[in-house]
Amino acid sequence: MSAFFNLGKTRTFRPRKDAPEGTKQYQLRKYAEATLGSGNLRAAVILPEGEDLNEWLAVHTVDFFNHLNMLYGTVTEFCTPEECPVMTAGPRFEYFWEDGVKYKRPTKLSAPDYVDALMNWAQGILDDETIFPNKIGVPFHRNFRETVKTIMRRLFRIYGHLYSNHFDQICALGIEAHLNTSYRHFYLFITEFDLVDKKELAPLDDLNVAIAREDASR
Repeated sequence: MSAFFNLGKTRTFRPRKDAPEGTKQYQLRKYAEATLGSGNLRAAVILPEGEDLNEWLAVHTVDFFNHLNMLYGTVTEFCTPEECPVMTAGPRFEYFWEDGVKYKRPTKLSAPDYVDALMNWAQGILDDETIFPNKIGVPFHRNFRETVKTIMRRLFRIYGHLYSNHFDQICALGIEAHLNTSYRHFYLFITEFDLVDKKELAPLDDLNVAIAREDASR
C-alpha cells in the first residue's frame, strides 16, 4: 500500500518508515499490498484470520498517514493561509487544533498550519516505539486502540478539507482517482473496525453513503 501512489510530488512530511523485514507488521503490510492490488478494497480491510488486530491497525494507520501525506502535498501551493484562513471541511464544519503541548486549548489555525500541526503530532506518535512498536515481541500499549481512533478521526479532517476545498484543483491535476480510491479504502477500514464516530464523518456524508451503497451491492 505504501507504493500505491506515484504522484511525483515532494512530500510535506517524512514518510513513516516501513516495519523491519521479518516482523509481523512487515508480513501484514505485504499481505495488505497484495490484497489491495487485487482491486477488492473490502477484502483489503478485513483482518486476516489468526492475525492480531493491533498489528493490523498499526499497519493501516501508518499507510493512511503516508497516503494523506502524498495527497496533501499535491495541493500545498493552493492551500495557503490566504486561500484557507481556517481549517474547514465545507461551510458547516470548522476545526480547532489542540494537542495539550503547544496548543493547550482549542485554537483556530489556517488550514496549512492545522495540517502541519496535525501531521507533526501524528508523526511523533507513529515514530514512538512505545506506542507503535516495530520490534518482535514488544507489546502494544493498553490504550493503543484509543490512540488509533484519535489519529484516524483527525486524519479524516484532511480528507474532508481536500474534498470540500481543493477537489477542483485535484481534478485539474488529474489525481482525483487517487484521492477517491484512498478515501474509499480509509472509509471501509474505519467502518470495519468502528474507529471514527459517525457524526465526525458528517462533512462527507453523501460520499460515504455512495461508498456504502456500492460496497453493499458487490
